[in-house]
Amino acid sequence: MFCEFAIIGTTASGKSALALQIAQEFSGVILSLDSLALYKQIDIASAKPSREELASVKHFGIDEIYPNENFSVGMFFKIYERAKDYALNADCPLIITGGSGFYLRSMLSGLAPDVPKCDEALSNDEIYALAARIDPEFCAKFSPNDSYRLEKWYQIYKFSGIAPSTWLRENTSEPVIKELAIFEILWPAQVIRERIQRRTQAMFEAGLLEEAKFLFDTYGREPKPLRSIGLKECADFFDAKISREELASLICTHTAQLAKRQRTFNRSQFSKIFIGEPDAAREKIKGFLKTKQSAYNADLARNSTLDLIYF
Repeated sequence: MFCEFAIIGTTASGKSALALQIAQEFSGVILSLDSLALYKQIDIASAKPSREELASVKHFGIDEIYPNENFSVGMFFKIYERAKDYALNADCPLIITGGSGFYLRSMLSGLAPDVPKCDEALSNDEIYALAARIDPEFCAKFSPNDSYRLEKWYQIYKFSGIAPSTWLRENTSEPVIKELAIFEILWPAQVIRERIQRRTQAMFEAGLLEEAKFLFDTYGREPKPLRSIGLKECADFFDAKISREELASLICTHTAQLAKRQRTFNRSQFSKIFIGEPDAAREKIKGFLKTKQSAYNADLARNSTLDLIYF
């Protein structure tokens, strides 16, 4: 029975483990939204599923390219299409999970064309004042302190010459996914911090420093994925800028900050049918899949009856 749904949550929330459990129980396949697990050879720093886990369930979006190769949202869309085609042919659930909410949002809302960066630098206050005059729709949605969106807004304005909200409506592609059930795993902040600390310790025990050294020796320091949390701190440690104790502490701090940003993004960008801890989420997802299965079986029975009547 084909259907698709998403399990989202912050880093270290347990979403990948839950997706794996559900996929094993319901013979599903998984599309990873993790922007670091995309890369071959970045196994420990990305908290990638183990070889045994990858062998037990078909995964897409993992080990797709090497760290020195470029990647885009458009390429991710193609990976999604491969995953969906596989799930349709296998008549099984497609479980979309991972921490890159940007990929998921792009699939649900459509993708705008890239615009060139603008060399002219304005402050947040100057950009927001300009937006207030010509694009009040933007100002109604976003904060004057949102540096990322203000910069993107100004880039589009300088490129198009019209209100970016209007330009985006006219130029954004159709969504890749029209409708998607989304389940969010949510822990109290203190629990997430504790989970991050345990996972960071496990990464060191699994050989994070050795993996980082191999990656830097092979690809240098410039590739974008090698400047991700967990690897950029290792680079500072190798350069003797921080101690071994500071290394672990900084990775935990930066990961906790990422988790906070992810939670804010997920809260503002997605409509969820469930928010809660993994055990409760598991039961909700099982109920969702059983309802889908019942509807699927009813359709099969109805079609079989029609075949008997007409043929």
